[in-house]
Amino acid sequence: MGGGGGVASTTVVESREWYLAAYAPENVPTSDHLKLRTVTVSLEYDSIADQHLALQLLFISVDPYLRSTITGREGDLYLPQPPLNKALTGFGIARVVRSKNNNFNEGDIVINPFSPIAEYYVVPSDFLRKIDLSANIALPNYLSCLGIPGLTAWVAIEVIGNPKPGSNIFISAAAGGVGMLAGQLAKLKGCRVVGSTGSDKKVQLLKDEFGYDEGFNYHKESDFDAALAKYFPNGIDIYLDNVGGKMLDAVLNHINIGGHIVISGMMSQYNKIPAEREGVKNLLNMVGKDVKMEGFLCGSYLNKIGEFTQQMEKYIKEEKIKPKHKINQGIESFYESFASLFSSSNLGKVIVQVAI
Repeated sequence: MGGGGGVASTTVVESREWYLAAYAPENVPTSDHLKLRTVTVSLEYDSIADQHLALQLLFISVDPYLRSTITGREGDLYLPQPPLNKALTGFGIARVVRSKNNNFNEGDIVINPFSPIAEYYVVPSDFLRKIDLSANIALPNYLSCLGIPGLTAWVAIEVIGNPKPGSNIFISAAAGGVGMLAGQLAKLKGCRVVGSTGSDKKVQLLKDEFGYDEGFNYHKESDFDAALAKYFPNGIDIYLDNVGGKMLDAVLNHINIGGHIVISGMMSQYNKIPAEREGVKNLLNMVGKDVKMEGFLCGSYLNKIGEFTQQMEKYIKEEKIKPKHKINQGIESFYESFASLFSSSNLGKVIVQVAI
């Protein structure tokens, strides 16, 4: 049983961690809100409580939902606001350095859905899950295809949307962590898929790598009604909404009778206070067209994790699902990685690699 990373014989380490210094009610959070500091972590075996593990963080997922948890307002996405001056948390992959649980050995690689964004930390073992390295699945895939973005895309397409072959599907933020997977899942179900994204390069990526039939740059196609009329001459059967706002309003004019709008996020609204968020004017179309609009959180579908994992692992091994990752190096890159989610600079799922 080895520790990994040369820390097996070390009893105390310095660990850098990102913490919340102040809540950010609006706009993209700055370095005044998210700060990096160095703390001391004891890896002494006797200092670790029973059923706890000392972990070295290897990868951390960078996800838009974190924005709604640091506004200082309870109720945004119904996610709890983290306490100030404590390490932020995210979906991470870590190596076991010390174990006070017989189910985990030093050197095991684990998934932690509530990982502190810290180089080293000690946590209870309750929510940790070992990764089977013999599956030969690259570790970043557990933060994309097999992580929160993958589960979100799978629930939206396979469970809630459940489209028929030939359905016309529209996906916004299509080159992001959720959109890139949702489009591929929809194509596997025999659908026609169109995506919107923020650059011509991303539009090409949608078609060349993710199998989208069409895509458009929403910065160039500023008249969303005209764009949707062009790309959906037969209307939209299912819309996976990741942005909200003006795009959602335009979709309501082009959704087909009996259509389904599945909402997994509203990135265009995350940095606005509630009073300044954009309203939706075309809701009357839901009545006239018998449209169903449904939002969801992944936490409501944890009972389907087994089915999701089995199906997605199969798709990955058969190369039917191809992820794309933007991996930034070093824990110090977390802030810039997070801020980049609200620009058009990233291609695919954003991940920070903290250690090897």
